[in-house]
Amino acid sequence: MSAVGLTVHVLNGPNLNLLGQREPGVYGVQTLDDVEELCRRTAERLNLVLDFRQTNHEGVLVDWLQEAGAEQAAGRAIGAVLNPAAYTHTSVALRDAIAGARTRVVEVHISNVHAREEFRHHSYVSAVASGTVVGFGVDGYRLAIEGLSARHLRETEDLRAV
Repeated sequence: MSAVGLTVHVLNGPNLNLLGQREPGVYGVQTLDDVEELCRRTAERLNLVLDFRQTNHEGVLVDWLQEAGAEQAAGRAIGAVLNPAAYTHTSVALRDAIAGARTRVVEVHISNVHAREEFRHHSYVSAVASGTVVGFGVDGYRLAIEGLSARHLRETEDLRAV
């Protein structure tokens, strides 16, 4: 099975709705609408359906991760690109949602969190993510979608070889 027609979920956490106006020296000048357009173009090029969302509420992200996991298990999605934002460093709930729903996740951060304040160096999400993309600006979203697609195709090929 190829990735054609499958969904890629792109889930964004708190304050990402402020992209373009919040700390442009750290996060750049692109808006969340610009990020969505980049993700849409990338998904279309890879024959994927884009589900792009943002919330400032932790429980909503948990629900969306569980939904993405259910769709992935049903063969309707390749996984999720997740920018958990500040919840990266605080949310055991997000970590448990990813692990519990077995959602294939690529964690994305626009800035290089490892070159910033000490509290940003720890991620609860990284331990259960398939991969992490940090410090490439909004282009990290494109890289994450491409990575998820490649992983899905490789795993599909591996299953066919068995």
